[in-house]
Amino acid sequence: MIIRKGTQNDMADVLELIRELAIFEKEPDAVVITVGDLERDGFGENPLFQTFIAEEAGEIIGMALYYYRYSTWKGRTIHLEDLIVKADKRGTGAGFALYQEIIKQGKKDNVRRIEWNVLDWNQHAIDFYEKSGAVVLDDWSVVQMSEEGISAFLNKL
Repeated sequence: MIIRKGTQNDMADVLELIRELAIFEKEPDAVVITVGDLERDGFGENPLFQTFIAEEAGEIIGMALYYYRYSTWKGRTIHLEDLIVKADKRGTGAGFALYQEIIKQGKKDNVRRIEWNVLDWNQHAIDFYEKSGAVVLDDWSVVQMSEEGISAFLNKL
């Protein structure tokens, strides 16, 4: 198995991994992005994200997608959007290898924080993260506004 930076040619496989994650997270119909979106947004003039790919015998078996954010308290940070390993390849070390690569990237970039979200029912992931030294914050809630919410809000103005 090798871990490498993702390329534009990997985006069809990345999208399949994203769809697999959506099924795992009980949101099978939530993915609306396309391969074209991933290619444009990750490999245009100002890329919005980067990826690491786990590859085994020429097959993409996992990926980590991340991007940079800015904290008013900490400065530059990395947000790990998703770390996904194919269901039949879990337990092979691919997830740990991708996780390790993200942490190395953060150290290389001198970020002061790496952050991500984890579902409260995914105890296996929570245990893994805590064992690795990460802190799962119980006193913060994720807040989102959907595309429909954005339109509804603006239509009220």
